[in-house]
Amino acid sequence: MRWRSFVAVGDSFTEGLDDAYPDGSFRGWADMVATRLAAEAGPDFRYANLAIRGRTFPNVVAEQVPAALAMKPDLVSFAAGGNDVLRRTFDPDTLVDRFDEVVGRLRGDGADVVLFRFADVMARLPGQRLIAPRVALLNRAVGETAERHGAILVDLYADDTYLNPMLWSTDRLHLSPVGHRRVAGQVLTGLGVGCDEEWLLVPPNPKPSPWLAARTADLRWAGQHLAPWIKRRLTGRSSGDTLAPKRPTL
Repeated sequence: MRWRSFVAVGDSFTEGLDDAYPDGSFRGWADMVATRLAAEAGPDFRYANLAIRGRTFPNVVAEQVPAALAMKPDLVSFAAGGNDVLRRTFDPDTLVDRFDEVVGRLRGDGADVVLFRFADVMARLPGQRLIAPRVALLNRAVGETAERHGAILVDLYADDTYLNPMLWSTDRLHLSPVGHRRVAGQVLTGLGVGCDEEWLLVPPNPKPSPWLAARTADLRWAGQHLAPWIKRRLTGRSSGDTLAPKRPTL
């Protein structure tokens, strides 16, 4: 095992929403990966998850990347930009250039870096015509950056299993516990580390609901999740605004 330390940076995807521990805190794929790596590396293994929900790419770079670099880990996971593509201020050229720069800094410091092409979450959300091209652009940039810098690419977009609604929580935007387990399994596979086979098992796609039941579910989702999200966008707020940057624990 060549990794004796692991730092995860990013937003809600990496923080672990909505895969809750009994105390209400979140586990998620990163904690699962760290647990598996620690079992291989032994008691001296160190891990820090700096990710915070709602953080945009500039937030992640300003708050988390310097802390990650200071800890000099053997392995870093970097997943950011998903919140940016949902905003009207999205600047693709700037984000792509900075993405390459940040990965270059992480790799230049000697760490192995895990990058992600995001799954097709827009398949079940409104705004696909506007957002889907942005996600495609970001995914293409991630793939090119991974190849350029020798990073480890986990291609969730190429996995049609993520079209299964069972992998997503009730808000249709964050992974369910089943989804987090699958991501953890794919990360460990990309690292060449074995994982529990059950992590890659997925329940069958549920049968389509009758039209009226499906529309009722859509209305319930819009009231519980879409409307609050729109309100936050209109007021310039984020779900993670009240959360301070995490203190490094590595």
